[in-house]
Amino acid sequence: MRNDTSTAKLILTAAGIAGSLSGCKEQPALGGRADTTAEISSPTGSGEDLAYVTNEDSQNLTVIDTRTDSVVATISVGTRPRGVKVSPDGKTVYVALSGSPKCPPSMPDEECEKLKADKTKDGIAVVDVAARRVTRVLPGGSDPEQFDISGDGKRLYISNEDAGTASIVNVEKGTIETTVKVGAEPEGVRLSPDGKLVYVTAESDTSIRVLDAQTGAAKARIKVDRRPRDVAFSPDGKRAYATAEVGGTVSVIDVSNNRVLATIKLPQDAKPMGVRFSPDGNKVYVATGRGGTVLVIDPATNRVTGSVKVGQRPWGLALTRDGKKLYTANGPSNDVSVVDTDKLAVIATVPVGKIPWGVAIGPAPARE
Repeated sequence: MRNDTSTAKLILTAAGIAGSLSGCKEQPALGGRADTTAEISSPTGSGEDLAYVTNEDSQNLTVIDTRTDSVVATISVGTRPRGVKVSPDGKTVYVALSGSPKCPPSMPDEECEKLKADKTKDGIAVVDVAARRVTRVLPGGSDPEQFDISGDGKRLYISNEDAGTASIVNVEKGTIETTVKVGAEPEGVRLSPDGKLVYVTAESDTSIRVLDAQTGAAKARIKVDRRPRDVAFSPDGKRAYATAEVGGTVSVIDVSNNRVLATIKLPQDAKPMGVRFSPDGNKVYVATGRGGTVLVIDPATNRVTGSVKVGQRPWGLALTRDGKKLYTANGPSNDVSVVDTDKLAVIATVPVGKIPWGVAIGPAPARE
């Protein structure tokens, strides 16, 4: 993804020398209790959620208690953290790191290509939530940006932006199992609810590649609108909604036939980015980037039914498991907006790190 901010100098401090473990880069402690503002509460069986926000320029992960909407920890993770996912048990958070330089949209491609990349900093950081530190770095292919995690937590499906590929990583072995060509500038990655398909958006290719989740084999290419960014499946897996930033639209896809059923035109100022389905499948939430709002689409009619103004340039979106709160990562305003989904109103604004990019929500791990 071409970025909206100027190239920043990234400094990564770490004690010790990286070793190797099962094909992974062993990561020294890059944070911990000295970086936290409060203890992480992990009540057994509480059903409470924690939100994790990647801050691309400050190179850290902000942890938010969704009960109080307060920051409970800040964990250093590495260079340019963007995509983020939580393991099914809530004990581990995975963060995509990249050693590729940031290039603003105003920078010509030839100038961007002259900037030096440090591929040794590419990878997927593995964060131990209880210890509040990075324990190792998995290989993630070149310039990993977004990714998804299998239901059993054993595999990661990763977009490699600068290489035009997607990588499938075996978490336990710490190895890349498969690398697949998916089109220019891949970004959004989403696993279907049944775990059989992986959708990968290709920004410059204006398409979505459909991969077999087990083998990585390409099954289909779905043509969508200009600069597709993200995709979300309905809970029943029958439909997928894909955002197109430049097109200003959301494509509605029939998953069984790999075809676009409808194209939803959004308000003129909308630059659709992140997209999420509500847990009950009755609403689709779309972050509008420079539009500064989150829109609500009724999937029964494919019409926009609501809008709420949030922070500046919202990108990443995440919902609590009960669907009652929505969190948006607002890059230029360095904060997260918390939206009450029943009232469709912002109920809190949480300051985080510099240039928040992604947000993921998972269960608070139980105390042992």
